[in-house]
Amino acid sequence: MTDIPPLPKPTQRCGVVAIVGAPNAGKSTLVNGLVGQKVAIVSPKAQTTRTRLMGIAIEDEAQLLLVDTPGIFAPKRRLDRAMVAAAWGGATDADLIALVVDAKAGLGPKVMTIVERLVDRPEPKLLVLNKVDLADKGKLLVHADRLNAAVAFEETFMISAETGDGVADLKRTLGDRMPAGPWHFPPDQVSDASERLLAAEVTREQLYLQLHEELPYASAVETELFKERPDGSAEIHQQILVDRPTQRAIVLGKGGQRIKEIGARARSELAVLLDRKVHLYLHVKVKPGWDEDRSVYRDIGLDWVE
Repeated sequence: MTDIPPLPKPTQRCGVVAIVGAPNAGKSTLVNGLVGQKVAIVSPKAQTTRTRLMGIAIEDEAQLLLVDTPGIFAPKRRLDRAMVAAAWGGATDADLIALVVDAKAGLGPKVMTIVERLVDRPEPKLLVLNKVDLADKGKLLVHADRLNAAVAFEETFMISAETGDGVADLKRTLGDRMPAGPWHFPPDQVSDASERLLAAEVTREQLYLQLHEELPYASAVETELFKERPDGSAEIHQQILVDRPTQRAIVLGKGGQRIKEIGARARSELAVLLDRKVHLYLHVKVKPGWDEDRSVYRDIGLDWVE
């Protein structure tokens, strides 16, 4: 009887993709689309992403470790400097850098400043023109030509992260370009963010979505307690930090209605993300100068930057 040789094992691939770009380019929406579910908060406001979050996507035999970085901009405050440092730090040791550009907004100084920093970086780079469904079609090739003339991008993709158009093609290319190696995470894990940090991010997203221009960036969310109850549900206590009493009044709303709505929506979303019942308790604290407190930076996942 002839021995039948075993089938060869599939070759696994795994690598880090740094998603960089200017604020509001659609990086978080793209990461969520590549993962296939929400792992990063999304808001129409610029500079929504503050810390470095990794989304984990699977494409055939490749595991993509997608680093969703804060938007890169000219920093003015310590918090700004920490966010920009996190963005460039996310590109360190990446196997591939994907520059996401808002094709609708065009190539302003913020984009070109990032392009200048990318010129001498050794990592392979892809150009991703996003929001092409909203952009002036006549300018897309002009943008692509100008950017490719400045940086040696290996490929250019035109996508809409919002509608999903072109995202599958991009994901296949990312998978093909990952180096051979074992997966770093189980196949069902979609993010490396802790549940505490994820919970804080979801509540912070609701602050952005519900308060719009009333509370620009003068707030932070800390998860003070995250524990599992005997029935398997999650009990979460969070503190919303603001600079001034007037901002606390905005978050609370008339008769406490605004914070109740923020809590209700955050609780509902967390129940889906965590796949369990959630008991969420929110408290608003006035802490002048919270953005100069080292402990706050640690809690929200940022390094202290002098």
